[in-house]
Amino acid sequence: MSIQKFTTLTSTAVPLPIENIDTDQIIPARFLKATTREGFGENLFRDWRFGKNGEPRIDFILNDPLYKGSILVAGRNFGSGSSREHAAWALLDYGFRVVVSSFFADIFRNNALNNGLLPVQVSGSYLSRIFRAIEMDPGTQFRVDLEKQEISLQPAGEKEQFDIDPYKKACLLNGYDDIDYLLSIRDKIGEYEAQRNK
Repeated sequence: MSIQKFTTLTSTAVPLPIENIDTDQIIPARFLKATTREGFGENLFRDWRFGKNGEPRIDFILNDPLYKGSILVAGRNFGSGSSREHAAWALLDYGFRVVVSSFFADIFRNNALNNGLLPVQVSGSYLSRIFRAIEMDPGTQFRVDLEKQEISLQPAGEKEQFDIDPYKKACLLNGYDDIDYLLSIRDKIGEYEAQRNK
């Protein structure tokens, strides 16, 4: 299944300054019965967003109309715990295209990249700067440039570089999953095989 292309994104951000957010908090296990990727967004952070009777918790950030956008900014060690791919699906289905943190669990990072969700790992000091900027003005915008591997505060332009695997970067820029990528280089694969068989 192809993924949505990602080149640049300019958006406000939703701050979630909690460390060690694991995949069971992102999407609780009881909601993993579906086999397609759609519909998980409604249960994103379900136990934090809603009370036992299903009423929205007014003190949770996703229920605060002041905060919105396609970027989630979270505390250190985001996506730890189980390897469920549904965590990335839930974030994407809710409307996030980027998650910013100072550290990501490796399996979550890979699941995110495989599904078109960009994990942007920044320094602890830059993460703190982002949280302060949003606290001062929830309308603060951020620009994420995948080609330059750069995130910046707008309009001041305070920026920081981030790392990404070159292969995953190419896939995101082109909207490729692994199969799409192989199909895109099938001529080169054919040439290589022809050379081997000589």
